[in-house]
Amino acid sequence: MVKSPVVTGISPKEGPPGTRVTIRGEFLGAKATDLIGLTICGCDCLLSAEWKSDKKIIARTGAAKGKGDIIVSTRGGGTGTSTVQFRAYYETIGPMKESAVWIEESPMQSLAWGRRSLAPTGYTQEDPLGLSNEGNEKKFPEDLRDLFPDGSGDLSQETFTPGWFLLENHHATSFEDLKAGLSYLRRRVESQKEGQLSFLKSNAGSVIDQLDTLMTLRDRITQDNKMHGKEPVRQLDVTIRSSIDASHELFKDVLVRKEKADATRAALSAMSRHKFLFCLPNTVEKAALKNEFDIVVNDYARVKNLFGKTEVPIFRKVLEEVDIKILAIRQQLHSKIKEMPQGVEQQKKMIKALISLEAQQAGTTVAGKLKIDDPAWDAIEARAKHLEETFLKAYEEYTGKESHGSDSKSRSDPAAVPTPVRVQFCEELTEIAASQFPDLWRLGQAHFNGELRGAVPPKPGNFKRIILTAIEQFCSYLRSALLATSSAHRSLIAAVSAVKGLPAWPLASPSLHFLITWLPHCLRYVRVSYATLIRLDLPNEALDIVLKFIDELRLYCMSTILKKANERVRKLHEKEQWELSVTEFAGATSLPAKLEEILVEAIDDAQVACLTPEVRESTLLEPQSDGQRELSKRFQEILTSFCGVIETLALQRSDEDPQQAPMLSQLIGFPAALLQQQMSTGDKREWGNPMITWEQRLLCCLSNCIYCNRIFFPKLGNLFTRHSFPVPTLAIENSRTTINGLFGSLLDMYVEHKSDPLVGTIEPSMYLGRFQWDQVGPSEKLSPYAHECLDNLVSVYSEIFAISPSLLRPILEPIVQTVAEELARLMTCVQKFNVSGALQATVDINVIRDAVRVYSNETAKSFFVEALDAIPPVTDSEQRIFDTVKTIKHNIRLQIMCLQVVDP
Repeated sequence: MVKSPVVTGISPKEGPPGTRVTIRGEFLGAKATDLIGLTICGCDCLLSAEWKSDKKIIARTGAAKGKGDIIVSTRGGGTGTSTVQFRAYYETIGPMKESAVWIEESPMQSLAWGRRSLAPTGYTQEDPLGLSNEGNEKKFPEDLRDLFPDGSGDLSQETFTPGWFLLENHHATSFEDLKAGLSYLRRRVESQKEGQLSFLKSNAGSVIDQLDTLMTLRDRITQDNKMHGKEPVRQLDVTIRSSIDASHELFKDVLVRKEKADATRAALSAMSRHKFLFCLPNTVEKAALKNEFDIVVNDYARVKNLFGKTEVPIFRKVLEEVDIKILAIRQQLHSKIKEMPQGVEQQKKMIKALISLEAQQAGTTVAGKLKIDDPAWDAIEARAKHLEETFLKAYEEYTGKESHGSDSKSRSDPAAVPTPVRVQFCEELTEIAASQFPDLWRLGQAHFNGELRGAVPPKPGNFKRIILTAIEQFCSYLRSALLATSSAHRSLIAAVSAVKGLPAWPLASPSLHFLITWLPHCLRYVRVSYATLIRLDLPNEALDIVLKFIDELRLYCMSTILKKANERVRKLHEKEQWELSVTEFAGATSLPAKLEEILVEAIDDAQVACLTPEVRESTLLEPQSDGQRELSKRFQEILTSFCGVIETLALQRSDEDPQQAPMLSQLIGFPAALLQQQMSTGDKREWGNPMITWEQRLLCCLSNCIYCNRIFFPKLGNLFTRHSFPVPTLAIENSRTTINGLFGSLLDMYVEHKSDPLVGTIEPSMYLGRFQWDQVGPSEKLSPYAHECLDNLVSVYSEIFAISPSLLRPILEPIVQTVAEELARLMTCVQKFNVSGALQATVDINVIRDAVRVYSNETAKSFFVEALDAIPPVTDSEQRIFDTVKTIKHNIRLQIMCLQVVDP
């Protein structure tokens, strides 16, 4: 509950009407509109009151007399109390002292004892006690009006009280001096009471002299009459009478001139005393030209307070002229508050002046000539319109620049990359919003909290519509400029622009791809303007409009960063150096590490630019949100592109690639000649050398596929966990499926590339030199075709082992299966075996089968069994076959050792 106002001090504590006083106290109102009443000594002084704070009010006293309380009334606290009093008194006004009221002038009467004098003797009186005032200069401490309420210390007044006179003029005079003064006064009074006899006694000599003089005069007159008769007297009488008439005429002329001079002097004196009123029309006009409207308000309030009820014609005429000037100033103020641009404080100052002048001029004859219902609302609409025009002007300026292709360069570095026009537009628009939105909001708040309230009630609904419209325009302009490169936003922007009448940015130009790199920069500017709006304490409905746009821009920024990363990933095949630097998986190159570097950089950029939420922003990657779906989609695109890079590297072949030693039959032509040629030309293959074969590159790609599927892709989830982002599990699993399918196709390609030549050499080598199985002689050696088949398998094994031992089983198993199938077909097609031929074929098949046993699947084993079943059995040959196989296996133990490594 608001406490009642209490006045605890006033300065000065006394004075005549119109005295400017400073009132101090507590709970004097929270704002100017809270002050609804002020009385000083029972006189209403609210009109002249000027509220400064809840502890200070400045006002002018009214036409009161005597002591009285200072009572303040507020809206919440009601009528208050006062612990101090003010003494009001009327002051005697002299001709040289300025007065706020008209004084009827009359000649001062002399207070001298005896006859009256013709002219004033002054305004100081001789002390009737004949005493000096020395030592009595200090004022008597007590208020004499309280001691003598009906008395006066003025000797010329009927209510003269001796006690007042003594306390006022002789309170410091000793008693002895007062007694001497009383004796002096008595003597003067007694001297005036003496009779004629006493007067004659005291002046006998003078009286006798006067009688003698009169007798002499009578004798001379008698002599003159005898000598001249009575005519001279008559002539003298006529002359004297004419002189008297002339003197009367002269006196009348002088008197008329004196009266005119007195009237002129009185007029000049009145104008001097009231020059404030007579000069006011020019004063307010000059103050208005200087934009000093507070002076106009104060002077007009003062003149209305002093002369508002006067009946003096000249004063009324001057007041009418002042009212006309004030009316013109009101019109000028109303025009000025709608002029833009200008500061909001200057605008508020002029609105307050206009409201004050309108309230003060109410009731005058010219008040109805200008009716301004709500100047504050007119100012709000003018500022909102200026903001809209500023947005449109910036839009037209920068769209024109873009159509002419005028990007600007950095001021600090002229050689730097030019700033796109749309980025300049974003910077300009956010600066406009950050500078003008606060002024519009503060002006509206001042209007609705009563500081600028006019005669018409405020319109909160309309002001809310203005704010929302301005913010929607701000976001629409930025959305059309910054999100135009997104196909998902183009149709939305066109629809919103058509409905709301907002201009749409021209269609995307080819240079907009360059704008993508500036999106984080634009997001920072938008966030700065958003923080400015938050500090204004705008309603959530308005802030949510900007927040929605920021979320869209954040999402688009994240998407563009990941798209840029995807573009870099697609070019990774150009950076592949075929360096086997992965310790976790033999055969994998540094290609996945380069992918990880791109992803880490992209995630870091995204986190800094858009993923880290700021004030009132939500997490962009919340579960089941658009941000999470966009992140998963773009991440899967990156991994899919990476799979495409591996495929490109695997399929990339050219005529300049070094050729692998061909798998020719040893009997047809062993590659010894080729080996000798390579040794003579110094053909050396090192991993740091670009002379790496296509088969080796294909093996590296197969290794990368296995490494990514088993280790690298699952490990990518740690990148998101480390940044506290949700792991895109679905994208990772889909990418594992994709790369697993790629591995299968590349594996089939390599197996086909290796198995076809290898299998194709078996039959020609077997029947070289018109070899027939029914003409074979006894032998305990391995057949050349079987020897060559094992050597070719060892060659493939060594090539795979040198790259990635983990690929041995996936590759060798289908090759061994193909070899076994081919051997089964060849044995089945033999029409006739002799005994030695049957023994030789059985030994060859057993040696090959035992040598590749580790890499034989069930199908291959069944083909070996089928091949052995196609050979006719030889009686009592099992031991012989066993010994021969054992001997041959001992002789080729190095090849068999290679093919017997279970877990390389």
